[in-house]
Amino acid sequence: MLNISENTILDKVDTSRYRSFQRTNLSRANRTFKRWLLSILIIFIVMLFLPWTQNIQTKGKVTTLYPDQRPQTIHSTIGGRVEKWYVREGQLVKAGDTIVYLSEIKTEYFDPDLVGRTGSQVAAVEGSVGSYSNKVEALENQIVAMEQELKFKNEQLRNKLRQGRLKVTSDSIELVRAKLDLDVAQNQFKRAEEMYEKGLIPLTTFEQRKLKVQETATKRLDAENKWNISRNELDNARIEFSTVLNEYANKIAKAESDKFSTLSERFESENKLNKLKVEQENYRRRSGFYYITAPQDCYITQAVVAGVGETVKEGAPVVTIMPAGAKLAVEMYVKPIDLPLVSLGNRVNFIFDGWPAFVFSGWPNLTFGTYEGEVFAMDNNIGMDGTYRILVAPQEDVKPWPTALRPGGGAQCVALLNNVPLWYEMWRKVNGFPPDFYEKEGTVIGKEKTPKN
Repeated sequence: MLNISENTILDKVDTSRYRSFQRTNLSRANRTFKRWLLSILIIFIVMLFLPWTQNIQTKGKVTTLYPDQRPQTIHSTIGGRVEKWYVREGQLVKAGDTIVYLSEIKTEYFDPDLVGRTGSQVAAVEGSVGSYSNKVEALENQIVAMEQELKFKNEQLRNKLRQGRLKVTSDSIELVRAKLDLDVAQNQFKRAEEMYEKGLIPLTTFEQRKLKVQETATKRLDAENKWNISRNELDNARIEFSTVLNEYANKIAKAESDKFSTLSERFESENKLNKLKVEQENYRRRSGFYYITAPQDCYITQAVVAGVGETVKEGAPVVTIMPAGAKLAVEMYVKPIDLPLVSLGNRVNFIFDGWPAFVFSGWPNLTFGTYEGEVFAMDNNIGMDGTYRILVAPQEDVKPWPTALRPGGGAQCVALLNNVPLWYEMWRKVNGFPPDFYEKEGTVIGKEKTPKN
């Protein structure tokens, strides 16, 4: 019996007496399977309402948080020849410790006492500058003395000119007086001559009047000569005044010319002195570059220039170092479509290469063996591979990162975003929608959400 009718007879017949009933009845396994299916369906429906943490998964690598703590290469400031190594690879050195010693390879720096000899040149040029300064000072004193002497000479010649003018005036007065005396004597002589012809005076009186005229004419001539001499002396005084002024002006101009020439020579010497001082300081600094020292506490990772006797070019790498005590970080790379979902302070989980972990990306609290960090910095420029670099620093209040981590190691990064129901995440994945993301103030971009108080 197939027992497909609605009118069953199983309750009226003892089915255990017949084999056909046992073979056609449904087995207990089928009933158990139905219960399992129902249970799984109920569990699946319940799981759809479980919270799920949206995330972005990407790859990264271990680096340092600050640029001065990252591996770097020490270069040679000058060209030289490797003479001695003071360290070995893997050694910890302190800041200022000597790493390698270089010797000079350029011929212009071979002199071992180059700094001292340059100092002697500096001292000689300084003496020359001092001599020029003294000469300038002497010329300035000479110019002042000539200007003072010119002032006195000017007063003296002006007095001489005034005396010459007074003498010319006095002699001109004497000449006028002599002319008047001559006119009087001539008039008296004419009257005496008329009176002598009439016999009114004797010959002696007439001759006296004649002699008086000659004496007066002589005095007039003498006064005229004195007047002419006084005028010539006045002209000579004027010429002497101009000559002296021009002479002293030429002397002062020559002294000033010598002064400016000396100043020019002093400036040239000072320029030469400055150049020599620069060269001396450069030589002194260069002698300090023979020893390449550690810029900070670090580990010697690799010697780029091996052995002793090799030549190092100026600016060539010599050794690579890893700063000691560096604060580690992870640089992760995200696609441009995921960049807006990440902001400063976001939580990120890591799986470091070499440390086993069991990860539930949607339930970070169930994850085992992962380490946490927060976004510290984000690049504003896209990289050559079309991704953006994000720097993640360790959090101080959570499990510390492994002390054996070294820069350059790999890491799997899981950036945690918003918490949503599992059914919503499945629906988002099926439709290809981007994840929801949040800001610290509580605002969700893409979905309206009331800010947290």
